[in-house]
Amino acid sequence: MYQYFNGFVIREGTDVPADFVESLFKDAGWAKNIPSWQKEKYSLIFKNSTWAFTVWDNERMIAMVRVISDQIMAANIMDLVVLTEYRGKGLGKKLVELCIQKLPHGDWFAHTSANNFKFYESCGLEVKDVSTHGTCVYYGYIQARKDGHR
Repeated sequence: MYQYFNGFVIREGTDVPADFVESLFKDAGWAKNIPSWQKEKYSLIFKNSTWAFTVWDNERMIAMVRVISDQIMAANIMDLVVLTEYRGKGLGKKLVELCIQKLPHGDWFAHTSANNFKFYESCGLEVKDVSTHGTCVYYGYIQARKDGHR
């Protein structure tokens, strides 16, 4: 499936080439000095996701989001990123809207840093009082670095 939005093409699907994902991750500051043998993970994270949307300016992927969900009650927005030069054009908000349409009566979660709270609020998500509601996390990449794997 694809559709047009503000002159860009939005594609739905989990078959996304690793190089395009890596490029967006680098722009967001999420990836650097990744060994070539690990680059396959960028396409695998999409293949193992429930839903995914990518935004294209001709042959250039400029934004993406992926979702992990049980497809009945709950879904998690993962890796929402818009290339720096394309921010402020409504692409991120459109991607969140498309995600929520997949499970409109489900519970949606977006685990993110505080600097993104206002964005998610503008998309209709509620930011809970973090002093009483929190998310427990385990950052495996920190342990991987300690173990010398990254």
